[in-house]
Amino acid sequence: MKISVVIPCRNEVKHIRECVSAIFASELSPGTALSVYVVDGMSDDGTRELVLELMHEYPGLALVDNVKQLTPFAFNLGIYQQKADYIQIVGARQVLSANYLQKCIDILSADQQIWCVGGNVENVYLNETGRIISVAMSTAFGMGLGNFRTLNESGFTDTVGTPMYPYWVFEKIGFFDEELIRNQDDDFNFRVTQAGGKIYFEASIYVKYYVRGNFSGLYRQFYQYGYWKVFVNRKHKAVTTMRQLVPPAFVLFIFLLPFTILLSKWLFFPMLAIFGIYLLMALYFSVKKGKGLSESAGIFKTFPILHFSYGAGYLKGILDFIILGTKPSDKQKRLSR
Repeated sequence: MKISVVIPCRNEVKHIRECVSAIFASELSPGTALSVYVVDGMSDDGTRELVLELMHEYPGLALVDNVKQLTPFAFNLGIYQQKADYIQIVGARQVLSANYLQKCIDILSADQQIWCVGGNVENVYLNETGRIISVAMSTAFGMGLGNFRTLNESGFTDTVGTPMYPYWVFEKIGFFDEELIRNQDDDFNFRVTQAGGKIYFEASIYVKYYVRGNFSGLYRQFYQYGYWKVFVNRKHKAVTTMRQLVPPAFVLFIFLLPFTILLSKWLFFPMLAIFGIYLLMALYFSVKKGKGLSESAGIFKTFPILHFSYGAGYLKGILDFIILGTKPSDKQKRLSR
């Protein structure tokens, strides 16, 4: 049996050693051949040199150049390296649990209706802001019902992070869409479900993830998520999940609220009450999840950033892709992290 692990990477000299070492420390069945491909976007921080050193320590490790420096190209370049039985995608800041690979293989081999498996995320915070952001993103209020980041029990879902696929899935439905600078995994997993496959979240496996922590980066990241989600919707002529519609509705609601007082107080006050309910829910989850006043205040601040940035990006995507029929803007092709 052959497993290929694909690591999209750019300028991750601080984390790539731990990422690679954890993969080669995986508890695998005898006779399993493991190959790991660091697909590097021409790093200039010493990452490439470190990977070349690690190749002496781990003969199954290889460095692949990604001259286009974009994530979907990295995914596909790694998958192309060999026709393995299973493909595992791992972020350069992620550290797999020792049972991750084998558990995914066991689940996929036991049920051919399952085409994709992923597990939990255990966040490691590089600063206090990153920790606060992660807490907010672990709530259903922050990320929406059904999001894999909020799941605690194993079961079927619509997408997962750090996925493993049997190689035949790519032969059946194609590879990652290289037009999608963001949401390429979202698009691919939607294609999986449209083709009749199931996606499984396994709670007993996890990745440790080093969280970047600043609010401006969070805003740009989720703005791009919303923006590119519309591109995916246009491609498939379908809304992939209903929860994606809530943030743009929230942004429109906030925009229209001040104008309603000019129309009718009977409209303004009910809408103001709805906004008050939103604030009360944000306050409730902030106090519930926060440890002390300062942390609760940070979580309370994070919720509207998550919702407004995604919603604003989604509405810009509607304008560009649906109304104007334009191509993605160059600004939104630049990675935000």
